[in-house]
Amino acid sequence: MRLSTVILPVRRWSDGGREVWQRAEELGFHAAYTYDHLSWRTFRDQPWFGALPTLTAAAAATSRMRLGTLVTSPNFRHPVTLAKELISLDDISDGRVTLGIGAGGNGFDATALGQEAWSPRERADRFGEFVGLLDRLLTEDAVTYEGVHYSADEARNIPGCVQRPRLPFAVAATGPRGLKLAARYGQAWVTTGDPKVSNAGGTPAESLEAVRGQLERLGKACADQGRDAGELQKIMLTGFTPDRPLDSMDAFVDFAGRHAELGIDELVLHWPIADSVFEADTALFERIVTETPAQLGAA
Repeated sequence: MRLSTVILPVRRWSDGGREVWQRAEELGFHAAYTYDHLSWRTFRDQPWFGALPTLTAAAAATSRMRLGTLVTSPNFRHPVTLAKELISLDDISDGRVTLGIGAGGNGFDATALGQEAWSPRERADRFGEFVGLLDRLLTEDAVTYEGVHYSADEARNIPGCVQRPRLPFAVAATGPRGLKLAARYGQAWVTTGDPKVSNAGGTPAESLEAVRGQLERLGKACADQGRDAGELQKIMLTGFTPDRPLDSMDAFVDFAGRHAELGIDELVLHWPIADSVFEADTALFERIVTETPAQLGAA
């Protein structure tokens, strides 16, 4: 079981931003991620900075911890420009980058460029094309491709990623088409649990069973691709299930243990933000991070 954190890009770099990322490394987190959105829910009218510049600064301010997005989506990205930025970030960080990637949704990002929000079918179509083209752009020196939604004309990406054959993809998916992409292209799979359970006022036990079902479907998708599901890291971004793992040390150990038994091997905790949905006791948060790994066999 690995413990990681997600640090939302809400702080000026000169006013606490740098220190948070450095503190995350000091605490021993395996990785620190950030959301790749133009704005997000209740933070829409508050400070919010870009993900890739923030990660670039974090790469220069840290030396060991992995860095990444949870998650990037096609909503306002194009594979050609994203690939160039990712190769640059992978170089600056000396090969410490993981790309969390998902299909996106109907949030503010979906219409920020002036387009109509895509239907679920179109999001899935675009996601499949996006991931496949991005995979090529990050592994080939020059790519020409003409798709329905995305194209590339002799796009050059030399010298490529520090990590070979490319930086790892952590694919966020629960539906059949997304799970197929995770099985084909992913080095990791990401879940936030089942929103249907949380939205319906479900229990932690019901949430756990929903995650169990997701893992079973991931296993089938991998088998269909001729791949061992054990090759994929299973990441859970916490904070979106009925559980309250940051309420106490015991609550966290219980939560982590139950999900580890299912096969989740990396838990991602939101760095506390006062007066927000991610408010938490900072002292307790740090105790959880530093004292519970020995009980969980964390790496």
